[in-house]
Amino acid sequence: MEFGLDTFGDVTVGADGERLPYAQVIRDVVEQAVLADRLGVDAFGVGEHHRDDYAISAPEIVLAAIAARTERITLGTAVTVLSSDDPVRVYERFATLDAVSNGRAEIILGRGSFTESFPLFGYDLADYERLFSEKLDLMAHLVDPSHLLGDEPVTWSGTIRPALKDQHVYPKVESGRISTRIGVGGSPESVVRAARYGLPLVLAIIGGAPARFAPYVELYHRALKELGRPEQPVAVHCPGFVAATDEEAVEVLWPHARRMLDRIGRERGWPPITRDRFQADVTEGAWHVGSPATVARKIADTVRALGIQRFDLKYSHGTLPHDRLMTCIELYGSQVIPQVRKILG
Repeated sequence: MEFGLDTFGDVTVGADGERLPYAQVIRDVVEQAVLADRLGVDAFGVGEHHRDDYAISAPEIVLAAIAARTERITLGTAVTVLSSDDPVRVYERFATLDAVSNGRAEIILGRGSFTESFPLFGYDLADYERLFSEKLDLMAHLVDPSHLLGDEPVTWSGTIRPALKDQHVYPKVESGRISTRIGVGGSPESVVRAARYGLPLVLAIIGGAPARFAPYVELYHRALKELGRPEQPVAVHCPGFVAATDEEAVEVLWPHARRMLDRIGRERGWPPITRDRFQADVTEGAWHVGSPATVARKIADTVRALGIQRFDLKYSHGTLPHDRLMTCIELYGSQVIPQVRKILG
């Protein structure tokens, strides 16, 4: 069982309640990762966004800065928005990150939960499905061990970019493999697609009871078997926050989460979130919020319900300040993870 932390580099506020500069937010994320590494957390993921409420648009550069100051923690994305990127460039950046981190790079490929990158990089949202499908196919060729070892060139053709013919892509990966997972939001088609390529699955559970995702985990394992693929691990990504007590965790988190969720809601036509609805998500839903003991019990319940091999806590939420995030990481690494391991035996 592995335990990770994820952040999107949410733009936070300082002691005066004012938004911090993007540069300071990015430097704070590096410090958060350094703390996670010191505490023995297994993985640290940073998202990719192209909007004003998130500071990280080039996650691999942030991860490279983290690599220079850490020793053991796995460094990945949550997620790389493959649809609006070029798979060859994605491979090159992560192969480079893998080199500077001594083999700790991890690619998590996905579509992302926002669409700002499409107009920014000149892509048509009407091609949403085709872009991801074809680029994932090319990415699967690029991360094939025979190519990573330098033995076989890549040959690929599609409709969304020029074909590759007997092409080597550099740098080669020292270990002969680069950890690659597919992040999905919970559609059966996406789950089966991950199985088709034989890549480990990451389920983003951001609403509702985690146990309701059990059928997707079962579908994934069944699809792997039917396709003749070897068993692969499953991870989940869930929102959460840890404080000294349950009451403190909710009181501190609520105003920041409310602003974040209401902004997204306005963009997508959702009604404003109520305190009762938020409390229900904390008590029975996807939000893993509370004291170390409470969060540990809820994580253990999620692990048991889904039979997963990794749990990633998305610990940053809207403008929640850096000092609160550091305390959350400290409690997660020093108390929550040991308690989960004890509960699970």
